[in-house]
Amino acid sequence: MTSSHHPAPTSSAVNEALVPVPAERRVFQWHDHASLWFSLGVGLLVMQVGAYLMPALGTQEALWAIVAGSLLGAGLLGWVAKLGCDSGLASAGLMHAVYGRGFASLPIVLNIVQLVGWGTFELVVMRDATVAIGQQAGGLAGATTGTLWPVLATLLWGGVVMLLISGSMVQLVRKVIARVALPLVVLSLLWLSWQFVSLAQAQGLSALWNRQGAGGMGVLPAIDLVIAMPISWLPLVADYARHGKSGGAALRGTWLGYALANMWCYSLGVLVALTLPSTDLVQALLLAQGGLIALSLILIDEVDNAYGDTYSGAVSAHSLLPRWSVRRWGLAVAAVCTGLALVLPMHSLEPFLLLLSSVFVPLFGVILGRLTFGTHTPTLLAQARVVNALPVALWLTGIAVYHLAPKVLPGAGSALPALAFSFALAWATRPKAR
Repeated sequence: MTSSHHPAPTSSAVNEALVPVPAERRVFQWHDHASLWFSLGVGLLVMQVGAYLMPALGTQEALWAIVAGSLLGAGLLGWVAKLGCDSGLASAGLMHAVYGRGFASLPIVLNIVQLVGWGTFELVVMRDATVAIGQQAGGLAGATTGTLWPVLATLLWGGVVMLLISGSMVQLVRKVIARVALPLVVLSLLWLSWQFVSLAQAQGLSALWNRQGAGGMGVLPAIDLVIAMPISWLPLVADYARHGKSGGAALRGTWLGYALANMWCYSLGVLVALTLPSTDLVQALLLAQGGLIALSLILIDEVDNAYGDTYSGAVSAHSLLPRWSVRRWGLAVAAVCTGLALVLPMHSLEPFLLLLSSVFVPLFGVILGRLTFGTHTPTLLAQARVVNALPVALWLTGIAVYHLAPKVLPGAGSALPALAFSFALAWATRPKAR
């Protein structure tokens, strides 16, 4: 007879998201974390957001905001990675430990919704870039959004994500991303950087460096915009970091990898906006010499962003309904994202996705405040009530702070005040060690 404390090891009985990864299955070292998060930090969307900083800010102001926001945002990402590695728990496990086994379902469902949304958005970005590359290469002459080509491109990339999700996440990170994708994307970024720096020199590097902003955005809101990208990954990072051997290595690798990628891509977006002002970043990149090849390599690397959303969405869904394995949920999430990418006007839904993401800033501010500085998270998870009322109240108040801060303190942004508020109160009210 099986004890209730030691369920039979069947897929329907074991909730992998709420059970720490055993030490013997932890294989990620600091360079695995670094290569994963550098690769995830590179993306066309990141460059596009970097271009949004111009011309509101001056060149030097924009670069200061990029450096400060990247270091801070990636530092938060690394901090949550350490929590995931130290506890061995997925993000869903951290939410259960802090907010209670019943109430945690709400933020987990919201996380699944945003991950499906961002996964769909990534497929749309890859589809549009694929069509643009095909047109530039002459292979898709006359291709428009109303033809069959966008549909085929969406199905192609959706199929690639489904193929990847059917394999091992650990092997994908250690063998495909670290050994193949990372060197290629670094080469493409180096090439694009060289091309646009050369273009800037031809236009007058000194004049571009000293260009003043047109106004409309302060430095703090700009930092808020830069932080937005790493913060969007907060609900995902523990799902990968839990496979690490050392919490310190997870923190350092995640911080270094993502900070470098974020600074590089945001800066490249600014450089493109300075030298080739355009509403279409993809077309601007294609205008660079060798841009077709470089953009193609970045597009291939973009697949891991869609994979990251899909895998974490699967882990979160598995935490709620463990009868389906993570792999089975992954295939389902990938199929849903592909279907939505075919029918939804995703570019018009981006503001909604950003609004939904705002709930995760205070959510993880409370998690960091409650779980750091010596808290044993698995024990807290085992003792969790159905609803932990105080953390829930702090989270909801933090959401209010996020939306009210820009009105009360114009120019202060939203993310930093909400994060500081939720973290400080969660830390001050955390359970005393026993």
